[in-house]
Amino acid sequence: MISSVTGEIIDIALDHTVVECAGVGYRVLATPPTLATLRRGEQVRLMTAMVVREDSMTLYGFTDPDARELFGVLQTVTGVGPRLAMATLAVLEPDHLRRALADSDVKALQTVPGIGKRVAERLVVELRDKVAAPAGTAGAPAAVGVTAVGAQVTEALIGLGFTENAATQAVAKVLADQPEADAQTALRTALVGLGRRG
Repeated sequence: MISSVTGEIIDIALDHTVVECAGVGYRVLATPPTLATLRRGEQVRLMTAMVVREDSMTLYGFTDPDARELFGVLQTVTGVGPRLAMATLAVLEPDHLRRALADSDVKALQTVPGIGKRVAERLVVELRDKVAAPAGTAGAPAAVGVTAVGAQVTEALIGLGFTENAATQAVAKVLADQPEADAQTALRTALVGLGRRG
C-alpha cells in the first residue's frame, strides 16, 4: 500500500497531479483546493490513500492528514465511494465536514454534488458519533464552496499564463464582490479585471 509520495510535480490537471518519484510518475487524484496549492517543478509530499479495484489502482492525495482520515471514514457509509468522498472534501473542508456531521446539518451535506437527502441523512446517522466536531469552529459551509471555486479559477488562470500572485489577487477581488459567483462567472470576471490591469 502506498501511503505517501514525495517528489517533483511534473503536471497539474483539473482533478489530478503527477508526482515524479525516483523516475516514476505517479498520477494522484486530488481536490481543487489541494491542487491549487501545488506548482509545477516544485517538490511536494502528499499523503495518499490507494484504492484497488479489479481493473484499476488509484491514488488519492492529501496535504492534510485529517482530510485523508475523513476520506476513509466517509467510505464506510453505504453508497459512498472514493469519488463521492473526494467530492465531499472538495466542497467541505475537514473542520466544516465534522461540524456538519456533529450538528446533523443535512443541508450542508447536500451542497455536495451527488449527495441527496437520503445519503446526507445516512452520513449523519452513521458518522456523527465517529467524527468529533472541531472545538470552537463555526462558519457557513457556503464559504467553503467559495474556496473551492476560488481554487479552480486560480488554477485556470495560472494555466492561462498569469502569475500565481496576479491570479490569487484577481480571484480574491471577484469573490469579495460576488461571493455567490460560480466558477465560469468568476473566471470571466477575473479575466476582465486582469485585462484592464494589463
